[in-house]
Amino acid sequence: MAAPDKERTLAWLRTLSGELSTRTLQRLDETLPWYGEMPPGRRSAVGLVAQAGIASFTRWFEDPSSTPWIASDVFGAAPRELLRSVSLQQTLQLIRVVVEVVEERVKDRDEALREAILLYSREIAFAAADVYARAAEARGLWDARLEALVVDSILSGEYDDELPSRIAALGWHGHGEVSVLVGTSPAMLDVDLLRRAARHQRADVLIGVQGSRLVVVIGRAEDPDVEPAEGETTGVEPVTFLDIARALEPAFGDGHLVLGHAVPSIVDAAKSAKAALAGFAVARSWKKVGRPALADDLLPERALAGDPLARATLIGRIYRPLQDHSTELLGTLRSYLESGRSLEATARELFVHPNTVRYRLKRITEVIGWDATGSREALILQAALILGAIAEPDERKRR
Repeated sequence: MAAPDKERTLAWLRTLSGELSTRTLQRLDETLPWYGEMPPGRRSAVGLVAQAGIASFTRWFEDPSSTPWIASDVFGAAPRELLRSVSLQQTLQLIRVVVEVVEERVKDRDEALREAILLYSREIAFAAADVYARAAEARGLWDARLEALVVDSILSGEYDDELPSRIAALGWHGHGEVSVLVGTSPAMLDVDLLRRAARHQRADVLIGVQGSRLVVVIGRAEDPDVEPAEGETTGVEPVTFLDIARALEPAFGDGHLVLGHAVPSIVDAAKSAKAALAGFAVARSWKKVGRPALADDLLPERALAGDPLARATLIGRIYRPLQDHSTELLGTLRSYLESGRSLEATARELFVHPNTVRYRLKRITEVIGWDATGSREALILQAALILGAIAEPDERKRR
């Protein structure tokens, strides 16, 4: 375009600025439902963006080399919270309306001006995408740091009243019980794969990397306490944490994988984390340990390694219930284990019939849930009896 013609076109565009802004706001109200539903403050901010786009086009038409400044010219007038309330799709709809209004007004002008509008609309669309990409990247980095802080707090067990709000800021969708899974971090951690696998199991996760360890806090994304409406049925059984752990297993590196016990809520997750970490530290001592393994399946190894939670669990779940229920059952279990799990030897020691021993072992299983006739469970029960006997004198002193 010749210089005199361009100067005349620029002068004409400047006189149209107010008219184009008014038409654009009217068109936004007529064609974009989300614009009309906005509160007045945000409508005003969107209007400022539209007006800035029109003014910026005039400056760009005068000097097309000013492309790098489009983003700051147009979006700099908008408050920061507008990026969180207006999506990229809505922003592109806004740009389309502005371009349509300008095109309709200048359609009778020369071809060079119409071509300039097309070029400018492309640049402004890329500028909008860049603004939103930078905002998303900044939010992603912030979320990653916040998530690491939350997981660190859970692992250490040292957190304040702000933990629930931090978790909520991460968009946590877990309800009710929580369990912690600990394993080896892979060389290249695919966080998206991990989250996608969790969603397929109707679960939500918080992910943290602690050196070579990968820690995942698991919560069910569906609330089990919500009753279905009358006449409706959920038809879906809650997924167990062990099933969720199996689904997440491919995202971990080689090595052991240990799942802590379920706790009532995420603020109690430190207890599950301590159990999982303790189990992960001693998992190599059990040759046939599963992947994933339950931390409670490693109670004897954890107790031998000095885990106070494991000792308290063994005493509280096995020794104390048997002692409170019947000293006869406790004595039978001790004799059975010390005699090499022989029914006849136990019967001779207790002066009873082997069927009596068999009946008492069945009652023991009903009381505590462990079967003394299994080799692995016998080890767990033996450790519980030893620890209970060691702790017994202290209990008597306190009484």
